[in-house]
Amino acid sequence: MNLDQHAALALADTMLATDASLVSLVACVAHVFDAALPWAPGVCAALLARTSDNFHYFSRHELAAILLELVGRGGHATPDDVPAAPWIALPAVRRYCIAPPLRPPAPAWLAALGLPGLPTIGELAAWLGEPVGAVDWFADQWRPGSDASSPLQHYHYRWLPKRSCGWRLIEIPKSRLRLIQQEILRQILDLVPPHAAAHGFRRGRSSVTHAALHAGRRVVIRMDLKDFFPSIQVSRIHALFEKLGYPPGVAATLARICVNRTPAGAFSDRHTGGSLPWAERQALKTPHLPQGSPSSPALANLCAYRLDIRLEALAGALGATYSRYADDLVFSGGPDLERAAERFHVQVAAIAIEEGFRVNTRKTRVMREGVRQQVTGVVVNRHSNIARDEYDILKATLTNCVRHGPMSQNHENRSNYRDYLAGKISYVMMVNPHRASKLQRLFQSIDWAAGQLSIV
Repeated sequence: MNLDQHAALALADTMLATDASLVSLVACVAHVFDAALPWAPGVCAALLARTSDNFHYFSRHELAAILLELVGRGGHATPDDVPAAPWIALPAVRRYCIAPPLRPPAPAWLAALGLPGLPTIGELAAWLGEPVGAVDWFADQWRPGSDASSPLQHYHYRWLPKRSCGWRLIEIPKSRLRLIQQEILRQILDLVPPHAAAHGFRRGRSSVTHAALHAGRRVVIRMDLKDFFPSIQVSRIHALFEKLGYPPGVAATLARICVNRTPAGAFSDRHTGGSLPWAERQALKTPHLPQGSPSSPALANLCAYRLDIRLEALAGALGATYSRYADDLVFSGGPDLERAAERFHVQVAAIAIEEGFRVNTRKTRVMREGVRQQVTGVVVNRHSNIARDEYDILKATLTNCVRHGPMSQNHENRSNYRDYLAGKISYVMMVNPHRASKLQRLFQSIDWAAGQLSIV
């Protein structure tokens, strides 16, 4: 018999749309070719043995290649791992997708979310408005070339210095993949609420709401999760999409669309990526959540759900408050938390490790009443407020703009200096509207036309 590439791909697509059991795979063969073929049980058993427990992690092209090898081309000798069978002429491909396997009814909480039903990869492709081959191309990110600037890469790479030390890799998806990820974000991830303690990347929440929860407390403990996005690997994303009710094949494809594997070329510069510790480079080289993707923040919040539950319970046992802004963990409370502060942060670090995260112990801060208590840049000793030194610098800058013209203060030659100052004032307005009103009056007194004339 002869199994060509076209038939193998059709069979692979159908198999990936069902569960990885021998009965289902044999049914796939009969469905695609509209005939009960005698070689199907042997080939399917060998296929399951070859793919082990990772069946749905294989792409359609990888499965098709294995099928071609198992069946053999042109009626040559039967492979050793396939039982001998009376080979017959191969019928034409009749269908491309088998009906999805029967699944138990979704629990009430999941049904209430109203997520789109995507039982097969074919329906996922139609929902995204992309051909199946294109979806497979964007999901097949397991073996990127070493050249980070290659047009075949799905991402652009940019290294930015961290505030403290070291470098952070920003992975920016190219336009077509970014549109696909935005669709997944809007139509799936945005419908799933994260834990109430999460304040980052949520509508109606911000760094200011995160800080305001901890104002006027006797002690504030601030901790930081190390390498937050790279620490979330593809297996956790796959498990999340399965938890949301998607079949294994669809969940695997969604997960692989949302993760990236950084090519070796991104680490070639010893002053940036090449200077990273070995463990950090390995985390980036394996499929992980890319920082810079539109879907990554929402996925990170959902993957941290169990972490938030456990840390909130730990804080509640001491009458304390807990909230998280991205990788920033903050706890605040009274005498009970203050007495337990020295061992409390050790318990938090242990829970984080159990949930797949690591605490950067060098950034842990225990801030009592006698020192400045600052959370995400907001001072919270008595109430939410902007730091005095930051406020004084901004006020002095605006005053000099009024007196000497705005260009005299634009030391960094910003082309949008007016918008830059307006943004600074808007941030102060979020934190302390009363103090921001004084800055707003100074801003309105600036003669921007005179500043433009001074440039000419």
